[in-house]
Amino acid sequence: MPTLKIDQREVEVPPGSTVLQAARQLGIDIPALCFLEGYPPSTSCLVCMVKILGSNRLAPSCGTAALDGMEIESETDEVHRVRRSALELLLSDHLGDCLAPCYLGCPAQMDIPQMLRQIVASDLHGALVTVKNDIALPAVLGRICPAPCEKVCRRGAADAAVAICLLKRLVAAVDLASGDPYLPPCRPATGKRVAIVGAGPAGLAAAYYLAQRGHTCTIFDENEKPGGRLLRETTAEQLPREVLEAEIQTILRLGVEVHCGTLAGPDHSFRSLREEFDAVLVACGSGARQQAESWGLKASQRGIEVQPGTYQTSVEGVFAAGNAIRGKTLVVRSVADGKGAAVAIDQYLSGQHVTGVPEHFSTKIGRLEADELKPLLTLSSASARQEPAGEGKGDGALFLERCSAAPGVAEKSPAPFSGGYTLEEGAAQAARCLHCDCRGLNSCKLRKYAALYGARPRHYKAQRRTFQLDAQHAEVLFEPGKCIDCGLCIQIASAAREPLGLTFIGRGFDVRVGVPLSGSLAEALRTVAAQCVAACPTAALAWKEK
Repeated sequence: MPTLKIDQREVEVPPGSTVLQAARQLGIDIPALCFLEGYPPSTSCLVCMVKILGSNRLAPSCGTAALDGMEIESETDEVHRVRRSALELLLSDHLGDCLAPCYLGCPAQMDIPQMLRQIVASDLHGALVTVKNDIALPAVLGRICPAPCEKVCRRGAADAAVAICLLKRLVAAVDLASGDPYLPPCRPATGKRVAIVGAGPAGLAAAYYLAQRGHTCTIFDENEKPGGRLLRETTAEQLPREVLEAEIQTILRLGVEVHCGTLAGPDHSFRSLREEFDAVLVACGSGARQQAESWGLKASQRGIEVQPGTYQTSVEGVFAAGNAIRGKTLVVRSVADGKGAAVAIDQYLSGQHVTGVPEHFSTKIGRLEADELKPLLTLSSASARQEPAGEGKGDGALFLERCSAAPGVAEKSPAPFSGGYTLEEGAAQAARCLHCDCRGLNSCKLRKYAALYGARPRHYKAQRRTFQLDAQHAEVLFEPGKCIDCGLCIQIASAAREPLGLTFIGRGFDVRVGVPLSGSLAEALRTVAAQCVAACPTAALAWKEK
């Protein structure tokens, strides 16, 4: 049996094995997009390249025989550069959105498409959990957010954007009116203490996410009540105070303490906070700039200066967020800052390198033309956008009067917890979503390895392909723009003796995977649709209902 070394680790493999199989036997993750165990290698993606010492050449590991005495390098800078280039070449011809435009348009980067799918499925609790993973005050923002996510919603180009904010308000209303609002699970106490200066949207959000990470949070605010700009800059009609109070109380129920009437500790000293607590977050609004000098913090005309992405100030252990660093910004941006600062502070308290919220890799299609939108529209509800009945009359129609059968909702919930939409209206509205995000977001190997190797989607510029979507199959969708021509689906269909199957169509750079003889996808994949979906490395083939 051949014995070889990969990254100076010795392994013995059965005769006929490849270098890729030998690496997997060692637990080494060599990326491979066009190879599937049990099928012959096509060596088309060139992402699995390794260096063979002695011959000093690079070769695709999936198609290179493992020979006795061979020495392989798989994790050098040179090999990584080659893999990165291969990934960037694939990405230059790849047409698909990893993340939906609405997700990227939301300052808090909430998983809006997931929320919408859960509402359609009548899973309002699941939808609320999805929302509160990223937004600590959804009932508040459901009323006052200017909805930047809706401004980039693709449905808007066809008729009108999905009413994302009102749907967020709906799931939050059902939760608050239930009498037992959702509390997220919290990690065991870490023993670390965080002082938060300011009980506005940034400070409250930071406390919400820090408490979940097991840290003890104490908020100090100079006003009589917590809420900050949410109280100063809105009317009771725009934001009913009962709604604000209810959402603040859910945060306090996580063990967060609030001390009003002071911006600092018992002796009104910022220094005392730094001495008493393990970390300090300054989130007291634009007025923080005037305090910065006395607190020893660097500031500009805009606000306290922080390191981009980490919210770290010039003072060790002190962070700042919201209007304290921006001067003036949207409330949703302040809430997003609070979440981001919580991530950074948690990293700091855990002794990790402080990097802040990780950036999610995503390719972007950009604007779709009217003809390109048509296939997406056929898969969504044709209903027009409808505003909730009664909106504009004070706080809107009473949610429970219009939806008395809502499961889990208290029978006599007060008017301020109006959700705008009834459950039926909300489900109909959510069904208008075009599902712009990738159905294989968490399984796409191209995205996984592109992020791992730092591949740049636009490094190699190419003319954008026309967006196409084949929905003829009862259960499976095919997006040709995502296909990297790996040929795995062709091999699977051929091995299963599908009567029609799939094939490569065209020549040269124009070759594409398609159905021969102008057949339909339903005819091509009669028995192996599930196998092809599972094997597809880019979710070009995906389940409709995912």
